[in-house]
Amino acid sequence: MSDTVPDFSNFTCRHTGITCRFNSGCMLLPFYEPGRLEAGCDEAGRGCLAGPVSAAAVILPEDFAHPLLNDSKQLSAARRALLREVIESEALAWAVAFATPAEIDRINILQASYLAMHRALDSLKTRPAFILVDGNRFRAYAAVPHVCVVKGDGKYMSIAAASVLAKTHRDAAMDQLADAFPEYDWLSNKGYPTAAHREAIRRHGPTPHHRRSFQLLPRDEQLELF
Repeated sequence: MSDTVPDFSNFTCRHTGITCRFNSGCMLLPFYEPGRLEAGCDEAGRGCLAGPVSAAAVILPEDFAHPLLNDSKQLSAARRALLREVIESEALAWAVAFATPAEIDRINILQASYLAMHRALDSLKTRPAFILVDGNRFRAYAAVPHVCVVKGDGKYMSIAAASVLAKTHRDAAMDQLADAFPEYDWLSNKGYPTAAHREAIRRHGPTPHHRRSFQLLPRDEQLELF
């Protein structure tokens, strides 16, 4: 592989035709090992009080590049939306899956995150030869080897792409739920534990989409919720 860093100072996306100016020297790695199909896998929504946990799996072409691609938490909503369109168009395969609040309460958030990741991998139209997982733990998927990469969404393109899809698809799901439950401000907080979200739980009680195994309110108040 060449050590030459591509010049992305004026990068035109081949999918959208949009030209981006990019001045950062930070580049994500295109793969863990060349010459094989690698799926990046990441989740979104583990720390939320309401809504599902989502996960995405993405297999990118080895020559994929986009100067905006990064950990989804470092991107604006507009940039995530742009990247979602690019990733879904240019990926060799991609899939997004969810685990419900009821599943989270039954098997715990860590196991539910694994479940969502496995569902995403199950849904890929192409079986990867290797899996790159964001974080430090994973439950092995079938007979496919994997590696866990701490802060991998800021290191590898495929994991960053998965983080973008997991985040954007989950945000869209929360926006739909917000229509039915406007009191909880899910359009803004996406189910995360903001002060306003907790105050809404205090005033209106939990919805069927809240995670009852989570601490929604201080312990003495939580006992009165259920």
